[in-house]
Amino acid sequence: MSNTPMAASPLTRVVLEIDEYASGLGWDQPARLFALVDTARLRTQEPGLAAQLGLQDEPESTALTPVEQDEIPAGKPLDEFLGTIAWPDAVVGCALTVERLMLPPSAEASVPEGLSDKKLAKWVAEHPDRQEVRMTVGVLRDGTRDSALRLREKDAATEVLTGAGLVPGLAEALSATFAE
Repeated sequence: MSNTPMAASPLTRVVLEIDEYASGLGWDQPARLFALVDTARLRTQEPGLAAQLGLQDEPESTALTPVEQDEIPAGKPLDEFLGTIAWPDAVVGCALTVERLMLPPSAEASVPEGLSDKKLAKWVAEHPDRQEVRMTVGVLRDGTRDSALRLREKDAATEVLTGAGLVPGLAEALSATFAE
């Protein structure tokens, strides 16, 4: 996509491409899962699909192509759903975009103890310092990871934070989908 930096790694570029795609859909969207495939291999092995995705005229590169998967079942916890995934060999990585509420580190001291997950979620949702964030996390089979974070209050491509260690728990869960 046009707004992704050219100097970034292929994984960073595809994570930002997915973030841009999710941004175009607006907020309050369900989580979305993507298989990441090697673009050159896709063009060679699946020319019809590559043409359908508009990749036949892309320059040769080490690019990754995201392929959106079926919708994640509503009501099923994300960690349970991810535990059911096994990728075919053609998939070199995967990415997930999900929206969550988060609190600044300064709010951690005021979290009431002993709350159930449901009550904790309600407490966070009602906290005056909460922020809505869209997290896009990508991992490769070799363990490489990257993430993009977009705050709803700063919803602009120039305000997206990137980094390999921004969402370590989600990156671990995605990496586990490649465990043999």
